Amino acid sequence: MADEKTVSFVKGYLADLASLLPQLDEARIAEAIHQLRQARDRGNTVFICGNGGSASIASQMVVDIVKCASLGKPTRFKMIGLTDSISTITAYANDEGYETVFVEPLKNFAQAGDVLIGISGSGNSENVLRAVDYANEIGCLTIGLTTGEGGQLRERVDLPLLVPAKHMGRLEDCFFVMTHILCYAFVEDAA
Repeated sequence: MADEKTVSFVKGYLADLASLLPQLDEARIAEAIHQLRQARDRGNTVFICGNGGSASIASQMVVDIVKCASLGKPTRFKMIGLTDSISTITAYANDEGYETVFVEPLKNFAQAGDVLIGISGSGNSENVLRAVDYANEIGCLTIGLTTGEGGQLRERVDLPLLVPAKHMGRLEDCFFVMTHILCYAFVEDAA
């Protein structure tokens, strides 16, 4: 049986997470859904990137959008996870530097009107920021999932989706919630 300290930790973690969810900006999340719908309907591509746990969240969102939000739908999403080719990532990291691993592949595919979603818990991941800067330069819409507590990402994207926390676990919990909202709006035909 779990000791009282462990039970207390679990209760505290869940309480802290529960207090964050109402602070997520519903209007901005709804705007992100609108922008994804517009990109899908125009035939544009959605790109996504992040490091570490954020890379996993990015990959999961690709699965949710490419399968769940597209299967059986008359208009399907085009979405590419810049995190999903480890061979490409390591080639660029080894030869050009880790800060290039998202922007260089993005240069191969992105066009004006596309969407780039960057995820960074710190808001300062140089490889995400470089991809965002390039996407902005060529006329993509940029969305950033990041902390509301600082970092550069929120200032560089068109649409920041902020979590008012610094704790990486709770940031990532909220990032997953937001990406699931972005997906399930299409699965459940709210968008």
